[in-house]
Amino acid sequence: MAASMWKNMRNFVSRKNLYRLVFDPQLAIFSMFVLLIAELVVNILVIKKIKYTEIDWTAYMQEVEGVVNGTYDYTRLKGDTGPLVYPAGFVYIYLALYYITSYGHNVRLGQYLFAGLYMLSLIVLFDIYRKTKRVPPYAFIFMCCASYRIHSIYVLRLFNDPVAMFFMYLAVDCFLRDRWGLGCLIYSLGVSIKMNLLLFSPALLMLLMVRLGTLKTIWHLTICAAPQVALAIPFLLENPLGYIVRSFNFGRQFFYVWTVNWRLIPEDIFLNKYFQTTLLLSHVAVLVLFLVFKWRRLYPDIRFGLWMRESANLIGMSFSRSLHYQFYVWYFHTLHYLLWSTTQPQIVKLLILGVIELCWNTYPSTVISSSLLHLCHAFMLLTLWFSPDYTPTDKTVKATKIS
Repeated sequence: MAASMWKNMRNFVSRKNLYRLVFDPQLAIFSMFVLLIAELVVNILVIKKIKYTEIDWTAYMQEVEGVVNGTYDYTRLKGDTGPLVYPAGFVYIYLALYYITSYGHNVRLGQYLFAGLYMLSLIVLFDIYRKTKRVPPYAFIFMCCASYRIHSIYVLRLFNDPVAMFFMYLAVDCFLRDRWGLGCLIYSLGVSIKMNLLLFSPALLMLLMVRLGTLKTIWHLTICAAPQVALAIPFLLENPLGYIVRSFNFGRQFFYVWTVNWRLIPEDIFLNKYFQTTLLLSHVAVLVLFLVFKWRRLYPDIRFGLWMRESANLIGMSFSRSLHYQFYVWYFHTLHYLLWSTTQPQIVKLLILGVIELCWNTYPSTVISSSLLHLCHAFMLLTLWFSPDYTPTDKTVKATKIS
């Protein structure tokens, strides 16, 4: 019996099986399990060994404390870093954290809560990657243990960006399971925390139209709108215009000192309205190109639907008026899927991941780091555009043409 078991074990750990455990996406679940354990240890060590840095946590607590004190006028809610500029969902999430962390004073407990958020996010992300079966197991090492900036955003800064992205990951997981109503509800809750999730909305709208048709799309858009209204009722009753202007301020001006992507231009150009308008028009133009020549001509199966959403987000970030350091989490966990959707050599994919990580870890940003980041974004968009897997053939177009 023992000899038989030993023989079976030796067969399992043969060179061929070890190779598959490292390179075969079908067997990624084993590396995912190991990395989850490793990440639990890493997050605890980061919290214990690296000093917490105050950036926005105190301001978040001050903003929600205004609500605790009975202020529902959004124009009067503010903290040390300025006025409250996030939708109502943010208020409820950080109001809960306000009480759980003893009015925001127990920061260490907040760090452990965000470590838990990080672990939950990884579990959902691994479930998404497990379904798509595209990324090899070894690549997840670079998604988990190799990014100082991502761990910092979660457990050393306690930003609201990871909270919003967690809801986005949950929504994507629902979409992959064909649970469109639940996915739209969760997606809307994410938007109510931070509106950067709207970058995914053009692709989501396209997917809804193709998969569900016009009438059902209207119903699902209603599902998206309902939480926004319901959560905002106390603030809308007090000052509706003030809430809308503050929480969904698309004209908000960013500080040049924090920009990651536009250090290569002078500050006066960075703040110039014509420059910002050009970026917006470029964003729309590239979205339209992908819509007409890519998205519209391919049927959104599980694999393509995810590619569409993540590519829409990448396009938005490529033409963003400014990217701050915490914005890295907006697309970090999707870079691996996008890169492994191209036909580039493995070494090139890893090089792009490394350069992007370097750019986001350069503080303050420089002309070189910003330029390299733009080059990486442009390279990814071009390689995605020419990827054979997402280049429709005449047969594909005929079979999936939208009437």
